[in-house]
Amino acid sequence: MILVFGGTTEGRKAVEVLEEAGTPYYYSTKTGEQDIALHHGQRIDGALDAEAMTLFCREHGIRLLVDAAHPFAAQLHETVAAVASSLGIAAIRYERIFPTRDADITWIDGYDQIPHDFHSLLATTGVQSITRLKLLEAAGIKVYYRILNRASSVALALRQGAGMNQLCYYDDPKDIPVEAEAILLKESGITGGFKEKVEAAKARGMRIIALRRPATPDAFTTVNGPYGLRRTVERLLPEFYPLHSGLTTGTCATAAAIAATRQLLYGETPAEVPVLLPDGETIRVPVGYADGYAYCIKEAGDDPDVTNGVEIRASVVRGTRCFERCTRCEVRGTRIVILGGEGVGTFTLPGFDYPPGSPAINKGPREMIRQNLALLTVPLSQEEGLEVLLSVPNGEEIARRTFNPRLGIEGGISIIGVSGIVKPFSEKAFVDSIRKCMQVAKASGTSRVVLNSGAKSERYLKELYPTLPQQAFVQYGNFIGDTLLMADELDFQDVTLGVMLGKAVKLAEGQMDTHSRKGTMNMDFIREMLNEARCDVDVNGITLARELWDRIPQDQLQDFVRVVITHCSHYCSPLLKRSALTVLLIDDEGHIYE
Repeated sequence: MILVFGGTTEGRKAVEVLEEAGTPYYYSTKTGEQDIALHHGQRIDGALDAEAMTLFCREHGIRLLVDAAHPFAAQLHETVAAVASSLGIAAIRYERIFPTRDADITWIDGYDQIPHDFHSLLATTGVQSITRLKLLEAAGIKVYYRILNRASSVALALRQGAGMNQLCYYDDPKDIPVEAEAILLKESGITGGFKEKVEAAKARGMRIIALRRPATPDAFTTVNGPYGLRRTVERLLPEFYPLHSGLTTGTCATAAAIAATRQLLYGETPAEVPVLLPDGETIRVPVGYADGYAYCIKEAGDDPDVTNGVEIRASVVRGTRCFERCTRCEVRGTRIVILGGEGVGTFTLPGFDYPPGSPAINKGPREMIRQNLALLTVPLSQEEGLEVLLSVPNGEEIARRTFNPRLGIEGGISIIGVSGIVKPFSEKAFVDSIRKCMQVAKASGTSRVVLNSGAKSERYLKELYPTLPQQAFVQYGNFIGDTLLMADELDFQDVTLGVMLGKAVKLAEGQMDTHSRKGTMNMDFIREMLNEARCDVDVNGITLARELWDRIPQDQLQDFVRVVITHCSHYCSPLLKRSALTVLLIDDEGHIYE
């Protein structure tokens, strides 16, 4: 069981991550005022001291603590760390992402360090800090307090001696005292609006004073985003999630590139490297080293992926040549060239982020590599750059078991990944693959795209459309609705939907995702369609829809086909606003009905 301490944006994000497991947990807030929906979590409210927290953990079998409270809740952080240590359980600190500390800001570690060389101050440090700031008022400094506009906060501010004329509120950006010369902030991170507050203060010419955030106790494993939280929970409490997440090939390639660069420039060989993901969070990824390269083992988690366990290598050398594919890193102006080696495929068709002939390394992973390498203090001369060569042993063989041949990617696997993380049952990854196939089909110049459920139905449909290019045939798996929407977005003139009877009877009832976990064959609905077609057929004992082909008399078969196709078209046609739809029903022998 997990106990989460929240009440913040990070608390809300932690709930979203834990809810994915469908497993019970507890969510604790100090005041109970946060509006948050819990489906599998149970809410508890009220502050817990060390004794109460320890008792709760023992009585409820808590095995993991997640501290997602405010960065300045120092007492809570210390209590959680102490309780975790005393009980011998793990603790995770869900920290915020913090901007780099600006040298133009006066940084302090406590309220006693606030300068006194100004006449007025706007304090945004919370209602609890009013008592500590009374010393400034005693020194003749006019202090304004910006607080939450709720009755409990106003009442607490007044009890601490603030006057109503000193209060302004967060929900009214214009309600800022013009005469305030300086502003006092907490280092509250990206989600705390720290950057926006600093920019607004600078625009007003205000002096900026910021309290540094307290140090995180060593007992915590620290994460700063949802992916890191999930992966850490999976590691510390494996049974909480029925299925575990994995890493994209792009993240693995980035980790290998970081490791190879650190080894080249500094002689460092850490067992893990920090990888900055596209969403701004940082996760730690295991790496290894060999003669002339670093590597990362692809980890797919519980997502079925033929690349699971493959070794993704990166060789990094100093370079002085400028390649056509080279782009300058905007952060430091260092040239970072990314090349594909053995086992990395090559784009041979249009429709990708890069033209035919380019290494099959998508834009997302390239940007991840450049951004992460730019974060290193790279000791290179102005004329030098870094050449990153990615390779995958046995990549060409592995690629034959992927979508790559259909996409026109030859010679190896592709380095892909938008988020950097693969979630199990990765429907998104499969839908993304369909989208890429659809984009390649569009780029091939075909006006008709032929959608089919798999290799068997596709083989029959190719015989019907022998002049269409290979790229015009796209497999939708179970995602009929998503694929039709893609066809509409890409503005295909004609769309053919080939469907076999098992999926057709589900689609005819409006099931646009035909996976068995989303819906099963409805025998009552099948009987309704048979009655509509005036087919006198006994369907008792049928377990598979394909058995209908043998039970329906031949002279009634076309009538039944017409009813099924009509129902399928009823649900599919509204998804295509600019395309003409043809629905074809295919039997196991390859006969096609329309």
